[in-house]
Amino acid sequence: MENDPKPCAAVKGTQVMVENLFYNMVARRKTLQNSNDDYPKIVDFISRFAVHHINVNFSCRKHGANRADVHSGSTSSRLDAIRNVYGASVVRDLMEIQVSDENAVDEIFKMDGFISNANYVAKKTTMILFINDRLVDCTSLKRATEFVYSAILPQASKPFIYMSINLPPEHVDVNIHPTKKEVSLLNQERIIEKIKDAIEEKLMNCNNTRIFQTQALNSSALTQANTRKDKGTEVSTPTGEKSQKIPVSQMVRTDPRDPSGRLHTYWQGQTSNLEKKSGLVAVRNIVRSRRNPKDAGDLSSRHELVTEIDYNLHPGLFDIVKNCTYVGVADEVFALIQHNTLLYLVNVVNVSKELMYQQALCRFGNFNAIQLSEPAPLLELLTMALKDDESMSDVNEKEKLEIAEVNTEILKENAEMINEYFSIHIDQGGNLTRLPVVLDQYTPDMDRLPEFMLTLGNDIAWDVEKECFRTAAAAIGNFYALHPPILPNPSGKGIRLYKKNKDSMESAGQADNDLTSTDEDDIDQELLAEAEAAWAQREWTIQHVLFPSMRLFLKPPKSMATDGTFVQIASLDKLYKIFERC
Repeated sequence: MENDPKPCAAVKGTQVMVENLFYNMVARRKTLQNSNDDYPKIVDFISRFAVHHINVNFSCRKHGANRADVHSGSTSSRLDAIRNVYGASVVRDLMEIQVSDENAVDEIFKMDGFISNANYVAKKTTMILFINDRLVDCTSLKRATEFVYSAILPQASKPFIYMSINLPPEHVDVNIHPTKKEVSLLNQERIIEKIKDAIEEKLMNCNNTRIFQTQALNSSALTQANTRKDKGTEVSTPTGEKSQKIPVSQMVRTDPRDPSGRLHTYWQGQTSNLEKKSGLVAVRNIVRSRRNPKDAGDLSSRHELVTEIDYNLHPGLFDIVKNCTYVGVADEVFALIQHNTLLYLVNVVNVSKELMYQQALCRFGNFNAIQLSEPAPLLELLTMALKDDESMSDVNEKEKLEIAEVNTEILKENAEMINEYFSIHIDQGGNLTRLPVVLDQYTPDMDRLPEFMLTLGNDIAWDVEKECFRTAAAAIGNFYALHPPILPNPSGKGIRLYKKNKDSMESAGQADNDLTSTDEDDIDQELLAEAEAAWAQREWTIQHVLFPSMRLFLKPPKSMATDGTFVQIASLDKLYKIFERC
């Protein structure tokens, strides 16, 4: 400014006109060559201010046009302002939301606004964010809200979000972007977490009912929709207009929303009605929608670990996990899933380990408990684990006992903490009595319990809070992961491992593929039955517990894209080129 500002009269009706704004800025004028590209940005900018400042009348009209593109009269209702700018169809699907810090004395922030419900449909996100009455962007907050919508709503459309956040000015860092448009907040993770929880709760409460718009198909559209083509399928819209043909090689014939194994009921043998009923109830309990507790501890280190999970999320793998269809078990480690026209091998051990790790952090301090039928002495468990540990083969029995005693004392000293946060209960006598429920309807393999207790005693960084929680959750994830059973797989050639007299069979020089010589009397039937039950139970758990829970909870890290956890093995397009049919 060349001169100091001077007061001037501004009674009602006074117009302030700004013309030739960049007359002396040549570089800026060069960027404004096409007004048709810049005008929509101006309209969007004015629209956002019209929604926030409801006591001001905003109007925006293109030069030479007879009608204003934005016209919002002053009003006392935020919804009326949104209706004037974005239309009644948007307002119909909005819900009011309010979030504030729980500590009323030392309030960090306060947020109020409107968010779209499950019935709102849009192709891209509309997020209007004002912080201390200033229009800004916050990428982390936008990403978090979009993640909530994609994780909760089926086929989630892009949301409409208006938020007004008030917090102390010194808590806002505007030096993130040269334009000062992007901001960062003090205690940003905590604020975003509270807003995420509030949005999730609102969406969960409104997701009980859905509204679908329908139209009657005319006769010509019905005729076109039922017509089958050799080269592709021709889909007709309700208005009778033909959409693009879908080539047969690109048609997806599976639906991830269908329950896994829905036809297995028809393949069962003759069972009693009671068995069928109990099995049906069990399946329904397992595949029902599960939600993690809202209040999962208020420790900053735990929040940081959860934030790291969100930050390391791989969007492509997340889409695969959310929309995949379970195909079957491939071998002891891998399972097959289909996503669109692609077939993938998935490492069951890796995904289950990561899922259990994330669940241990999400249910932090809010676990249900598995009560052991009999208390398990820690000293015996640790001694058993040390005997089976190949790396301890050079250590004598006395030293192993001393190591077990030291680890027992360590676990007893930290028993209160691991019981409070992870529901691992150790009584005063040094006995393990309870374990956490990391995943509903799932019990870990108790054969790995000694190894788990040894890991808790040896590998936990008890002195550093964040690292302690990370290593404890990792130990829980490894214990609860779906490892192959201890007993070898008896299918195929594996049945030879259950011969009572393996030495005589090997000395006779029998060929590996000579399975007909396996006499039933020479098989340890009791051990074989135990192995078959263990492997069948694991396969059932993978299909009916792991994969449904994986769709709900798993946030695949970026490392899974390169470590062989997900491997594409087939493409419908390429198979069609080879076989000319699907």
